[in-house]
Amino acid sequence: MSKVNHLNADHMDILKEIGNIGAGNAATALSQLLNKKIEMNVPNVQIVSFDEMMDLVGGAEQVVAAVFLRIEGDAPGNMFFVLSLPQAERFIKQMTGDHQFSFASQQTELGLSALQELGNILAGSYLSALADFTRLKLYPSVPALTIDMIGAILQYGLLELSRVGDYAIVIDTAVHEEQQPQDSVNGHFFLLPDPDSFVPIFRSLGVELS
Repeated sequence: MSKVNHLNADHMDILKEIGNIGAGNAATALSQLLNKKIEMNVPNVQIVSFDEMMDLVGGAEQVVAAVFLRIEGDAPGNMFFVLSLPQAERFIKQMTGDHQFSFASQQTELGLSALQELGNILAGSYLSALADFTRLKLYPSVPALTIDMIGAILQYGLLELSRVGDYAIVIDTAVHEEQQPQDSVNGHFFLLPDPDSFVPIFRSLGVELS
């Protein structure tokens, strides 16, 4: 999609700043929820093709944990927060204290609810930051948690967006307790705007896409 060729380092810095603001808001919300100091950072933001997006998590057949929601409003689209199963298990064990949790054998409602709440908080925080920056009206649906192959999970977003282009905005996300960065849980946050949503999003950031 030629539109993304109009984006330069300054535009990517804006996207990263939006990610950092969202991460800060999410860390505050998680800290209050868990009653422990949580830190979150965004090591990288990039715009990638769908093939590259799936490669980031190990290929289309890689089984992952993903929280999905639909964005409605001025710039409709889809959002996914994706964790590898080992990273998802690490988060659940850290946040619930259930060290027996396993997607293979010991799944619990508490563990899955914790993971969905993480996705809910992250999605709300990132979407709020994007709305504040762009001054667009953006409304999230109720998030849904899915454990499946990444190719299958992304299929809905791909069907919509691939009609016109094949790019998505990826916000890398690292979550850890204060003073324990070595135990960071690392995931990917995918923003897949609908075909007609790229223009209003980037126009609001001062970038005209032709």
